[in-house]
Amino acid sequence: MTPQSTTPPTRDQILQQLQEAEVKFLRLQFTDILGTTKNVEVPKSQFAKALNGDVTFDGSAVEGFTRVEESDMLLRPDLGTFLIYPQFSREEGERGKVARLICDVALPDGTPFDGDPRQVLKRQIARAQAMGFEMFVGTEPEFFLFERSPSGVGTTVTHDKAGYFDLAPIDKGERIRREITNKLVEMGFEIEAAHHEVSPGQHEIDFRYAPALETADRIATFKFVVKRVALEYGLLASFLPKPLPGVNGSGMHCHLSLFKGGSNAFADPGGEHGLSRTAQQFIAGLLDHAGAMVAITNPLVNSYKRLVPGFEAPVNVAWSTSNRSALIRIPAKRGNSTRAEVRMPDPSCNPYLALAVMLAAGLDGIEQDMEPAPAIQRNIFKMTVREKRHHRVKELPSDLREAVDELEKDDVLRRALGEHVLDHFVEAKRAEWREYNATVHAWELERYLDLI
Repeated sequence: MTPQSTTPPTRDQILQQLQEAEVKFLRLQFTDILGTTKNVEVPKSQFAKALNGDVTFDGSAVEGFTRVEESDMLLRPDLGTFLIYPQFSREEGERGKVARLICDVALPDGTPFDGDPRQVLKRQIARAQAMGFEMFVGTEPEFFLFERSPSGVGTTVTHDKAGYFDLAPIDKGERIRREITNKLVEMGFEIEAAHHEVSPGQHEIDFRYAPALETADRIATFKFVVKRVALEYGLLASFLPKPLPGVNGSGMHCHLSLFKGGSNAFADPGGEHGLSRTAQQFIAGLLDHAGAMVAITNPLVNSYKRLVPGFEAPVNVAWSTSNRSALIRIPAKRGNSTRAEVRMPDPSCNPYLALAVMLAAGLDGIEQDMEPAPAIQRNIFKMTVREKRHHRVKELPSDLREAVDELEKDDVLRRALGEHVLDHFVEAKRAEWREYNATVHAWELERYLDLI
């Protein structure tokens, strides 16, 4: 893999494209702290104002942004994210074309807003650049397709009963995956693979690696397109990590690599496992901060129903070059394709915050000259407790409360997130855990109601 760069269009070039394509609406998109995509849509008469970064919105109405008395915020578009949406339906086409720009959030005086997740990632990218590095990321997001009820409400009835790499007619999602792929390609994505995953109704579409910020933007766009196409087919697309018991959940493996001066800084033919000292340090940083990082990369109560033994999701803080039971795997390719696959994240995460904490953890490993424990080439799921202790293998937090506790104790990730994001994220997740803990679930009633 060799990094490529493109020059973003200018304001006048975008205005010209909007006019030539007869676009009628422009969406100014941003993401809140919990990872929900938001947008302000403006008509043709406001295009110039939007491109100037003069569109305001009420920040007090957005999760974790600001207080009522400090509500006015600006949307500053990143011109490099401009694209024109493909037509998703005939009715939509009749209403006119829609374009999109992803925005940074700023205060009224133009100062970048500390609570903007995109700014959090940008700060870590700048930190990496000051060290001479640029992080590239490739992701493997998974999702489920479920049937809807006659009234249109989503269910947990899977769209098919197929399994890993199955073909039609068992795989009923083939046509939908192709439709999603076609829409993404129209929007400039380079799709590398699309296939049915292990669980019934579960699918994966992989797109080409890119610089960290571009990848985070693409993840947000990808999730929108998947849900939008599924809706046209009368289905529900869900990125919930573990919507069904007894089967594999949905992950979002992230392939990370650092480049320096146009070359892969992780590659060293003479190093152990073909890895450079920089790669070893970066891996050590990821492992050292994994217990706190998981609160961001796996941010739901439901995320920890996926991170359990027996369903191919990592629960052990270790790395390997030969098996998928470890939290970090080093794929076989070397040279410019050398990378670390972090298998913990799931697609419910805020992509900007998730990539920011992974980068922050890895850079800390480099700065502190950390040394990872030896790579484990055995199946960690089958190791005894004594063997895990011998190999210095720890376990990830078992639930969201424990993960948030770890995050609050991690000074490196606290600094990376910043006080505003950390405080609002922790507050929201503590509330989520309290609500979950106070709820009586169906399992408890089935297990105990007649027995006690």
